[in-house]
Amino acid sequence: MDNQRLFIWAIFVFLGWITYQTWVEQYGPRPTEPVAEQRDELAALPGDTVGDEELPAISDTPVEPGAADALPVTPGVTTETAAQTSAPVVRVTTDVFEIEISTVGGTLQKATLSGYPVAKDRPDELVKLLDTAGRGFSLIESGVRAAGGAAEATHLETFVAAQTSFELGSNDELVVPLTWMDASGLTVEKRYTFRRGSYAVLLEQVVTNGSDAEWRGAEYVRIKRHSAEMERSMFNVDSYSFDGPIVYDGEKSQKLKRDDLLDDGRYEYSSQHGWFGEIQHHFLRAAVPTSGVDFKYDVAVNGDVATSSAIRRSLKSIAPGASETFTTTLFVGPKLQEQLEAIDKSLKLTVDYGWLTIISQPLFWLLSLVYGWVGNWGVAIIFVTFLIKLAFYKLTESSGRSMAKMRNLQPRMKALQDRYKDDKQALSQAMMDLYKREKVNPAAGCLPILIQMPFFLAFYWVLLESVEMRQAPFALWITDLSTRDPYFILPLIMGVAMFAQQKLNPAPTDPVQAKVMQIMPIMFTVFFAFFPSGLVLYWVTNTLLSIAQQWKVNKVVEAEAKAAKAGKKGG
Repeated sequence: MDNQRLFIWAIFVFLGWITYQTWVEQYGPRPTEPVAEQRDELAALPGDTVGDEELPAISDTPVEPGAADALPVTPGVTTETAAQTSAPVVRVTTDVFEIEISTVGGTLQKATLSGYPVAKDRPDELVKLLDTAGRGFSLIESGVRAAGGAAEATHLETFVAAQTSFELGSNDELVVPLTWMDASGLTVEKRYTFRRGSYAVLLEQVVTNGSDAEWRGAEYVRIKRHSAEMERSMFNVDSYSFDGPIVYDGEKSQKLKRDDLLDDGRYEYSSQHGWFGEIQHHFLRAAVPTSGVDFKYDVAVNGDVATSSAIRRSLKSIAPGASETFTTTLFVGPKLQEQLEAIDKSLKLTVDYGWLTIISQPLFWLLSLVYGWVGNWGVAIIFVTFLIKLAFYKLTESSGRSMAKMRNLQPRMKALQDRYKDDKQALSQAMMDLYKREKVNPAAGCLPILIQMPFFLAFYWVLLESVEMRQAPFALWITDLSTRDPYFILPLIMGVAMFAQQKLNPAPTDPVQAKVMQIMPIMFTVFFAFFPSGLVLYWVTNTLLSIAQQWKVNKVVEAEAKAAKAGKKGG
């Protein structure tokens, strides 16, 4: 009995923890972001030493005295960025986003996702993953660097485009070229390839050596993004709503906290199968260099800007009249797992289900499979809950039979309580003898909850981390399964269902435990009021199925008991 009481209170504490975490995320105060001071220069691009050769350091362009006053500098934006935004741009429109490319460096400086509003009630305000504004500041820069003082096309050089706007239209693929040419004869063409339905962008930097001397150089790509102070909380977990850099070294992924980068300095690693990115909860900006080529990676925070970079470690030699293509795959969009896996299987690690990935990943796969049939995530949750219940039916049935037998023993247990009301030790021994004689396990009622909890947590992470369920409607008033029920109707239905479920189970003999069980439906209703409605839908469905199962088991056990009595009388 003491173990049961401890288990129940442990559930309350756990649910309270999750409720507080969810409430803080949705309604709690946001951290105040300090307004950045204007900087004329960021840190030099890492990777100046490539193999045994040394490349000249590149710093972001300093602005001459007085010139910055004429540029549209906003908090979190460097003067180099201001120069980029003041340059002519190339606008690209596809079926999934609108991209703006600055002719300075061929930098991706704006990306607006067509099908993803910031909030359900603000359908016209779309998510921007790249922008030049202060706290939404994010850029993807790229270039090629040269050794020996040769010409190089960094992200500071001005490119030329044949036209100022491109549209995918009815085509399946769109190629946007930008060209830079040096007086020495070196030509660099940046080609961005966009495909229908895809958030992946193929970046090709084609270097053509039109000079009379060998050219040696390397490619690089980097993501710069506004970095803000994150709220410190003992209830905060990295895998929930993480916002910041993520890296992959070819073996494992790691999310890098701003505080750690500030305390420990640059984070560096080398890999032939690595990548880096910036997570923004359901969304991702990432760069995946060519696999099989050694790259040096570097992540650092400078003031209020985080910079993640990759530079090719081995210089490439290009003979006069020859050309070389450097390729990098960029991703700017929602963390759609199918698209991430198509780029690189390890890129799916940006969707982090935490320590329950072993359950959450197959659960998401099953939900996606069912969704493909029914076309509604809420219906998919109901169907998958039924499948889970069916898979554990035999196991929970044995627990239900034990509970049904205990329910039938209630009058005899009450008689024992009256007989030994002044002797708790004798009462405990008498109860144990009764359980042993009737082959009843009083702890069997804990088994269904123990089975449910891992799936409850798995559903929790799947709902919060999977962008596929972001703002997904169910029916009637449930228009977003990833947020709470706006009218608290589903939690109330859940509370009523739990109350009905209790009526089918034996009442605890311990008075304190009995009172706790009586208020449990109320407590759960309050807890679940702030949970994602998809999670409440799972619990309601599971509870209703449990009621149906227990009702059936109770009828079977009662019939068996009547048959046994009739057999004794007949004998």
